[in-house]
Amino acid sequence: MWRYLEKHFSGNGAKLRVVTTMLKLGISVGKGGVLLCGPIELAPAKFARAVGVDRRVVISAAKEIASDPEMADVFSRLVPTANVAGAARMLGHDVIEIDADPNTVGLVGKVSSLLARHKVGIRQIIADDPDLYPEPKMRLVVEGRLPRKAAEELRALRLQAISFK
Repeated sequence: MWRYLEKHFSGNGAKLRVVTTMLKLGISVGKGGVLLCGPIELAPAKFARAVGVDRRVVISAAKEIASDPEMADVFSRLVPTANVAGAARMLGHDVIEIDADPNTVGLVGKVSSLLARHKVGIRQIIADDPDLYPEPKMRLVVEGRLPRKAAEELRALRLQAISFK
């Protein structure tokens, strides 16, 4: 779908920016091109201001999506998801942030198995889509504090970069 969107909006960088932001945030499109964040209708002018485009660009992009069956099928199913990584410390949890090749197979399995051996629960895993983020990261919010031994073993996996927050 990403290639389809890039091709469809290739002549209009502002619309492509709108669509990319919608995908990143899970903003869906309802009947007639209404922007939705879950069940909440969003004002095109405010969305446009946040993205740095004219409101007419947002309205036009949303209507194009709604009128294209393929795009409408995808964008009608988007759901916003809370990413608690930024607030994890205040909630009593640690965050593991991993820079890795997005084509690496089994990374989530390796990391989750290692954490399971150390009896560390995972509250949330969020991996950036490499089509939407130029430098994708994977963030794991873990239950409580990460034991030092688990952190050492994670470093031993020889990932591109790993940090603990």
